Order: sequence, then C-alpha cells, then structure tokens
Amino acid sequence: MKNIVLIGMPGTGKSVVGRALAQRLDYTFVDLDDLIVEAAGKTLPEILREDGLEEFFRIEETIGVELDRTDTVVSTGGSMVLYEDAMEHLKENGVIVWLETPLSQILERMPADLTDRGIAAPAGMTIRQIYEQREPLYAKYADLIVASRDGADDTARQVWQMLRTVGIEL
Repeated sequence: MKNIVLIGMPGTGKSVVGRALAQRLDYTFVDLDDLIVEAAGKTLPEILREDGLEEFFRIEETIGVELDRTDTVVSTGGSMVLYEDAMEHLKENGVIVWLETPLSQILERMPADLTDRGIAAPAGMTIRQIYEQREPLYAKYADLIVASRDGADDTARQVWQMLRTVGIEL
C-alpha cells in the first residue's frame, strides 16, 4: 500500500494532520524530524547550533532517501523538498500531499528565532524568503494540494476525501 507523504512549510500542521490522517486510514505515522533527532542523538535546534546547517541537511536527505515504509503517513520537514533524490524516492511508493498554508498564517505561528523551532535555513533568512524559495518545490512535487486552514481534523478529512475523489489507490 502507498504511503501518504505530507510536505509544506514549517507551521502548516504536518505532524498533527499526519497523526489524524493515519488514525483515519488505520496507517502508521512517522515524523521524519523524529528520525533526524534519533539519528543525530540531538534535538533539531542542537543539530543546527552545534553541527551546522550542512550536517542537518546531510542527515535529513539521507533519511528521505533511505526511508522504507508502507501503509504509513509520513510528515516531512519543511526542507525535505530541497533534495531531489529524496523526493523522488518518497514519491516512488507514496502520494505527495502539499499542505498549503498562506504565508500570513505561517508568519503568525513562527517564533522570532527560527533555530529555536528547528527550521533549517541559512542564518538571516526570513520565513518569507524560505517560503519564496520552497513554494515552487512544493508545487513541483505535490500530487495533491490541500488548503490547510481549519485545524488538523478538518485538514485530515480533506486529504482523505481528496484521495478518494481522485481515485488514488492506497
């Protein structure tokens, strides 16, 4: 059975929606950020502060390329779309769903210090700049786009309905 792979900006609710969707589909759930933490033995902010952005990217890309799951809802980090090989691998056995959220809502949800939130981006890069860099990549890889606006349960229901409507076999 195919995986459901959730992509989107930090703060779009990928993890919360992913758990709700996995429950609805009777799938397992995995948050790739948790796998990064497990692999590094450190929190995301600790990896970024102590090991640097390049090491974070190396770990994240490796996890994306090597993920071997079925019947799983996968929540990716917002930067996973930066790695073409990882995205192609995730797409081989998955339906990629972009949880699209307006920049204004994302800005409201983000702390001043992006590293505290574990957001992988070059120092000084703003949420707006991250959004402008990644939005075309989310669109490129998405099989489905779901407006993530009204809470996790509603968004999970929308994803589930859209999968059924377009006839994607899970």
